[in-house]
Amino acid sequence: MAFYHERLHLENIHPDATLFQLKILEKSGFGEQTGIPESLARTPIQNRVSSSTEEASTILFQVVSNLLKTTDTNPKAIDVLICNSSMFAPTPSLSSMVVRKFRMRSNIKTFNLSGMGCSAGIISVGLARDLLKVYPGCLALVVSTEMLGLNWYTGENKSMLLTNCLFRMGGAAILMSNRKKDKGTSKYELQHLVRTHRGKDGDSYSCVFQDVDEDKKVGVSISKEILQVAGGALKANVASLGPMKRAFQHFCIHAGGKAVIQAIQKNLKLNDEDVEPSKMTLYRFGNTSSSSIWYELSYVEAKGKMQKGDHVWQIAFGSGFKCCSAVWKCNQSRVITRDNAWVDDIHLYPVAIPATAKISER
Repeated sequence: MAFYHERLHLENIHPDATLFQLKILEKSGFGEQTGIPESLARTPIQNRVSSSTEEASTILFQVVSNLLKTTDTNPKAIDVLICNSSMFAPTPSLSSMVVRKFRMRSNIKTFNLSGMGCSAGIISVGLARDLLKVYPGCLALVVSTEMLGLNWYTGENKSMLLTNCLFRMGGAAILMSNRKKDKGTSKYELQHLVRTHRGKDGDSYSCVFQDVDEDKKVGVSISKEILQVAGGALKANVASLGPMKRAFQHFCIHAGGKAVIQAIQKNLKLNDEDVEPSKMTLYRFGNTSSSSIWYELSYVEAKGKMQKGDHVWQIAFGSGFKCCSAVWKCNQSRVITRDNAWVDDIHLYPVAIPATAKISER
């Protein structure tokens, strides 16, 4: 985070905006290993389309390559490809970039979701599930990420400066199948997926909103009402799931921020162990948007806590405003793989996270 302080100084950000961002970071619950794209590490910051395309290539190609290698899957075997990134929708699309890179079949069914916020990962899983219901004997590849470089905000609006502080680089790829031969080797079975959309309510619709500030600078504002809005969306979503805590052994709450995790913990009456995957993911990786729930699931796996028959509840929130839930049943007792994001340093976690982490300038 000291590096972040240095960047603000080098970019001649207004002192008030710099001070505000540093205060947010000090209470963010982030550690020193969260990642930013190369474009934000350059001087001056390169928030251009070409830089975001480079950022997308770095993330997408790596997570897809790792998944294909781990599962021993030929790219030409993929029947459905779904990519989601809320803030970056280039032409050609992200899904086209993946098809070209991995030389996928010409008759592959591709989809690209944008503007759907941090809940887009579960929404993509839902789309894949629906397609697999229609097309038998298929493999669906879901890729979730977010691009930071193009959306770096340089103004002074505090509600827009929050996104600079909260979001970090990351991504995840998930392979789903309805092939009979994969039933015995699959790690999880999707049992329930519930989507709640509160867009008809004005406060819900506008609580995360891309706009221009007084100086015509583009940014994404996050309103003070977001916790209240998220709580209402969660309540409606939970009502569709029925009795909850007794049914789940593990919880993956979107690592949207320390306050979000704490609010959901209180709302659902969860203990500290229940929210450990979310807090540690926020500390180690930051808010990686739609992919954060997969970092959390990987944490549970790396800790050796996931057992055959266990149920895990993933909860994600997104602009609009949306709350999405996915419930998975574990099919294997040992589910950790060599591409697990935590595999090299899981022994260091959990760590005690200070309420405030003082940031010193380099």
